[in-house]
Amino acid sequence: MIDSNEQGWERKVLEQIAFEGLKENRRRRRWGIFFRALGFLYVGVVVLMLWQSSQRDGRTDRGTVSTGHVAVVELIGTIGPGNEVKAEDVIPALQDAFVAKNSKAVVLRINSPGGSPVQAGMINDEIRRLRAKFPTKPVYAVVEDLCASGGYYIAVATDKIFVDKASIVGSIGVRMDGFGFTGTMEKLGVERRSITAGENKAFLDPFSPQNPKHVEFAKGMLAEIHQQFIDVVRQGRGKRLKETPEMFSGLFWSGAKSIELGLSDAYGTVQSVAREVVKVEDVRDYTRHENFAERFAKRFGTSVSTGIAQGLGQVDVK
Repeated sequence: MIDSNEQGWERKVLEQIAFEGLKENRRRRRWGIFFRALGFLYVGVVVLMLWQSSQRDGRTDRGTVSTGHVAVVELIGTIGPGNEVKAEDVIPALQDAFVAKNSKAVVLRINSPGGSPVQAGMINDEIRRLRAKFPTKPVYAVVEDLCASGGYYIAVATDKIFVDKASIVGSIGVRMDGFGFTGTMEKLGVERRSITAGENKAFLDPFSPQNPKHVEFAKGMLAEIHQQFIDVVRQGRGKRLKETPEMFSGLFWSGAKSIELGLSDAYGTVQSVAREVVKVEDVRDYTRHENFAERFAKRFGTSVSTGIAQGLGQVDVK
């Protein structure tokens, strides 16, 4: 004969198991719905991004609704891949600005501390190519707070450079940064173990003492790139440049002093250049700005796509 207490205990256990199973199923359904909704949101954002991109890229002439305008391309921030200013964005914007039939001039609005000499060189080369292709369309640089190093490398490709009297201009030089941790490693009792094939493979290793040969090689390479920078400045500024011993030393000057040295030409803003130099009032932005959809996709793309894959399949939440 089965004890009633034992029978009640078994029933409670079965009820508890059934109840937990129902709770687990509800959790799975809720997470499944969440990830499906997130998936639809992500797909919607991607579609919006593609649509905006196609709309942007399809506008080969943004000046068709205007009798005449100044096409502005902004270079705001550090220059380099993955930074605010990069050749893959600036070059297509420049091409759009020059090709537009109703753009009377192209203006580069610059506020940059510099960055990659490769990216700056690519943009400089493209400006010179477009100037040769569209000889009747002037291109100007308008400096706001800062036009240093790679920013100035780009600016010298234009016809004229306009500044504010307090702008910072110059820094014509090249640098390579690094750190040395050998003293710290000695204090901590850490031993560096590096095995290489090729005597220079551990070039300027921060965890090893400086190798004089490596330092000299790096200085030679920097000197070569520095000379390229100097040649670009001389080519761009020509006879306007009043060279001094400090000009190519990496120093920088105020906008007022840069005009005296021939590093820039005159005072001006985007609006004043459009109004007084180009003689038009309409100013249009041709900069390729990263839209919300692109920022969303870059920031959440990988993590969300993983969650979507789980949500659209079977989701196990423990």
